[in-house]
Amino acid sequence: MSIFDAEINSLDGTAGVLKEQQGKVVLAVNVASKCGLTPQYEGLQGLHDRYRERGFTVVGFPCNQFGEQEPGGPDEIASFCSVNYGVTFPLTEKIEVNGDGRHATYATFAAAADAEGHTGDIRWNFEKFLVARDGTVAARFSPLVEPGAAELVAAIEAAL
Repeated sequence: MSIFDAEINSLDGTAGVLKEQQGKVVLAVNVASKCGLTPQYEGLQGLHDRYRERGFTVVGFPCNQFGEQEPGGPDEIASFCSVNYGVTFPLTEKIEVNGDGRHATYATFAAAADAEGHTGDIRWNFEKFLVARDGTVAARFSPLVEPGAAELVAAIEAAL
């Protein structure tokens, strides 16, 4: 299944946020505003800026499932990301990434293995999934892998 076929709205409620990314290399990340890993937004924006002219984008998926670290509504999330980190990459509506309410996109992501062989449930905020231009998962990265990490950058460059 291509993630570009998944039905999901942008943070402002506009339909088709993933369909708009069709044909691009995407780094999908479940994000939260009140997490110890939240400063990764800066690095994610840096990747977006560095590679967007080559057909790359980051897409953030706000999620409140881990320690209730994304409690805000759409306007609060958008403002936080813009004011504190200058985020210009797309953000989706708030979703669930685990459990019975897991969004279909994250059902696809959960099946992918990371470098250590982890599959299944998303472990924490800022787990990263590199999606190839055809909408398939090319790689999975732990939440602790920083956006500027050599292995993540190399995977992005290889996918481009």
